[in-house]
Amino acid sequence: MAIPAAASEAGAGGARPGRAPLRRTIGLDVAVALVVANTIGSGIFTTSGFIARDIGSPWWLIGLWIAGGLIESIGALSYSELSAAMPEAGGEYVYLREAFGPLVSYLSGWTSFFVGFSGAIAAAALALIGYMHHLTAIPDASGIGGKLIAIAVLAVLTAVHISGLRAGGVLQRILTVGTIAAIVALIVGGFLSGHGNFANFGSHGRAHGNAAVSLIFVLYAYSGWNSAAYVAEEIRDPQRNLPRALLIGIAVVIFLYAGMNLLYLYALPIPAMSGVLAVAEKASVKLFGPAAAVGITAVLALAILNSASAMVVAGPRVYFAMARDRVFPSGIASINPFFGTPARAMVLQAIWSSVLILFFGAFEKVVLYTGFAVIIFSGLSVTSLIVMRVRRPGMTRPFRIPGHPWLPAAYVAVLSWIVLYVLFTRPEEALTSLAVVAFGLPWYFLSKWLQPAVPVPPNS
Repeated sequence: MAIPAAASEAGAGGARPGRAPLRRTIGLDVAVALVVANTIGSGIFTTSGFIARDIGSPWWLIGLWIAGGLIESIGALSYSELSAAMPEAGGEYVYLREAFGPLVSYLSGWTSFFVGFSGAIAAAALALIGYMHHLTAIPDASGIGGKLIAIAVLAVLTAVHISGLRAGGVLQRILTVGTIAAIVALIVGGFLSGHGNFANFGSHGRAHGNAAVSLIFVLYAYSGWNSAAYVAEEIRDPQRNLPRALLIGIAVVIFLYAGMNLLYLYALPIPAMSGVLAVAEKASVKLFGPAAAVGITAVLALAILNSASAMVVAGPRVYFAMARDRVFPSGIASINPFFGTPARAMVLQAIWSSVLILFFGAFEKVVLYTGFAVIIFSGLSVTSLIVMRVRRPGMTRPFRIPGHPWLPAAYVAVLSWIVLYVLFTRPEEALTSLAVVAFGLPWYFLSKWLQPAVPVPPNS
């Protein structure tokens, strides 16, 4: 498939010719905060018990979490090269458009809007209210009162980030620093408590052979590391700061995830944590006493609020990029003249997320199943690096991933294995996910019929 003619002009300037660019106001600190915030959610607090059950070895547990981080680091390196070469808003949407054409990129963006970001934000808002219900007197998330509070929280986050990346960046830094500080305090305090046992690190038997399955849980907990790529058009000196943000952010997350799992093992032997969903709470109660359950709930609420805030920033940049390409309503490509943000795209996301919050009961499984499609598009995005290197070898010179093409190929191979595993062992979930993606096809052709093609400048 031919690469669009205007693609070669997308490099250092961000937006393609004839298109108003977003303001470059994001520094390295906010970009790193977005990576950390969008990655750390509830996964690290809930999945280690299931991994312990499946592998039965403390050092396999730690090794898998580190291995997952290293795998995602290869993805971060690949995205670094792509983002430095094409510093546009939209992340994967841009890479897939340039390598595979508009249809594949549209389906990626459609999935992001329909459920990938909007559904994840709805889930995060409801989870936040659920945790806050345990800490305060606010209504539970299952009732209309709790859902309206969740919508109000989303509205406040959206309004802050619409007002510009100065205020939004301050909020994101505060939430991210608070989340990191809380997790570090938990890790350090747990080891200083003296109520654990280093003997728990002794082997309790060989790995059960389910490490491959467990790696899926680990990679799920690392998902979201690519959030800085979505705001590439707004990052100052993107050729330098984008790779740094992605790599620093994923390094911070690896450190925190490894530390949390060491804490779990210090508190609990493998048999005691096996199959436990609330493994962070159980470990903290063992180390600090019953009152620790409240503290873990507060840390979880903070991490989820932080993640929701980052998604409110990242998601609309995809729809904004789609609207500029006329495969989404063109009015969504509007940039607020005062704040310099894609305000309409952000409002649209908030509205759809609010709808999902109100009617989330029937939508929850679709959100979970769509993770399968997210893995596919992530693998295709890294594949696009290999494609672009072959077709236009000079395009990605601002930043070059070492070990090309073997490292990107290894990343794609791991994700391909996950896709095949889920397809054969969980066909219902896989096919549901693909059905959500396919549901975007009629809307793509409708958008092509209703809106004129994007004009290509004469000099492109």
